[in-house]
Amino acid sequence: MTPDPSSAPVALETDLFVSKMDCPSEENLIKMALGSVPDIDRMAVDLNTRTVTVFHRGAPEALVDALLPLGLGVELRQSRPAAAQATRTTSTLGIPKMDCPSEENMIRMALSDIEDIKSLNFDIAQRQLHVTHTGTIDPILSKLIPLQFGAYMISAAAAVPEDGADADKAGNQSEAKVLRLLLAINAAMFVVELVWGLIAQSAGLVADSLDMFADAAVYGLALYAVGRAASLKTRAAHFAGWLQMALALGALGEVVRRTLLGSEPESSLMMGVGAVALAANVACLVLIAKKRDRGAHMKASYIFSANDVIANIGVIVAGALVAWTGSHYPDLVIGTVIGIIVLNGARRILKL
Repeated sequence: MTPDPSSAPVALETDLFVSKMDCPSEENLIKMALGSVPDIDRMAVDLNTRTVTVFHRGAPEALVDALLPLGLGVELRQSRPAAAQATRTTSTLGIPKMDCPSEENMIRMALSDIEDIKSLNFDIAQRQLHVTHTGTIDPILSKLIPLQFGAYMISAAAAVPEDGADADKAGNQSEAKVLRLLLAINAAMFVVELVWGLIAQSAGLVADSLDMFADAAVYGLALYAVGRAASLKTRAAHFAGWLQMALALGALGEVVRRTLLGSEPESSLMMGVGAVALAANVACLVLIAKKRDRGAHMKASYIFSANDVIANIGVIVAGALVAWTGSHYPDLVIGTVIGIIVLNGARRILKL
């Protein structure tokens, strides 16, 4: 007997309100619970409004029944026929001033509230961004232009469907662990270099500690942004930017004070602590090197940490010059250079 086509399940779009869904951990629980429900095409989670939108075939009540055991207060808001999926386009944008994960992270946050964006693929080496989206590219460009990274349109083509985008869960978890470890290393070295920089009277060590803080802020904001509302992402970025700017201005002010009043940096401490910071950044390089095949963002993080190694070597060389010349000027020079770099990074963050 031939099945009646009219009896086939209708594609539905169902909104569920989950009153106790407050963070990504609960979002993951919900996704796992709904993963056991057949005929679900895809789902979208909005932590800000505590709403889960499910595109599926079958009874909406089955979704509620799957979530009730979680005790998160699920409520069926509405269910309606699903609209046809909009055509997706992959646009390639040139971004000449995108050099490291700091710029990548700012671009992600600037575009986070555009619902038409389906995916972002960064190519730091080529200074390009591939955006898969529905609708026109104009709203995306309007968000990027104020960042002053020189964004411009290169090309656009029909998007190629991605199969198994969520299949590599183990790889994603491993990548997140690496990012957390990088955050911990950089945060710890920020404290170590700042304390010993003050003890050693070294402007170079103090400024290099702020470079560590900038790295920690990049990794921390990237982890914090997962599953968060756009307003919270921007607020967190601004907080980190203002703190980074205050520290950078303090370091540059200390350089000025020591230039006018004099200082006696301890060259042995400069070289010793600088060597520890160098070892920490080399460890970060080793960790990131194992994940460089995970995507352009991890390759960019590798480049970013490699640049930090150069700053660490600069501090060690400055310490050696202090010991050789008996002058504090090598320390003041390296402190000024690193302080200006950190200050410029803070300025860019605050433009978001």
